[in-house]
Amino acid sequence: MATRDDLFIRLADLGIETRTHEHPPLHTVEQSKALRGELPGGHIKNLFIRDKNKKLWLIVAEEDRQVDLKAMRRRLGAAKSLSFGSPELLEEVLGVQPGAVTPFGLINDTAHRVTVVLDADLMTRDIVNCHPLVNTATTAIGSSDLLKFVRACGHEPQIMPLDEPGGEEPSP
Repeated sequence: MATRDDLFIRLADLGIETRTHEHPPLHTVEQSKALRGELPGGHIKNLFIRDKNKKLWLIVAEEDRQVDLKAMRRRLGAAKSLSFGSPELLEEVLGVQPGAVTPFGLINDTAHRVTVVLDADLMTRDIVNCHPLVNTATTAIGSSDLLKFVRACGHEPQIMPLDEPGGEEPSP
C-alpha cells in the first residue's frame, strides 16, 4: 500500500501542487470543523459503500451534504440496499483506516474495484481539502487537480449533484 510520502511523490510526478496542514487526529466532520480554523476551500466527507453484490463506491461529498443512501442506490444502479464497507475492506481496497477515508486512497485501488462519485457542487470549488491517507493532516488540492489525480489512478469518476431526488440517472 502507498504511504503518505508515496502519495506526495505521485502528486508531484503529475505536476500537482498541494499544501498540507498538520493537526491532531480527526475522526469526524464535527472534529474537523472545530480544529481547522480558517482553512479555505471545500471540506469533504467520504462514504465508502457497497451493495449486496459487493460492488464498491467511494462517494466524495461536501461535508454538510446529506446523502440519502436509498436514493443513491437507485441512482447508482446498485443491487439491493447500500451499506458501509467494513474497516477491513476499506484497508484492503483503499489502504486507509476509518476516519482517514479520502479520494487519495484511490492510489491503492490498483484493481479498480471502486467506482468514484464526486459531488458536482464540490467540484465547483477552487480548492478541495482531503486527508493524505492519514487523519493527522489535511491536504488542499485544486478541484481540477483532484480530478486529474483520480483519472491518473485509472478511475473515471461520476460527477453528479448529490442533492437531487433519487430517480435521476448519474451523469456519465
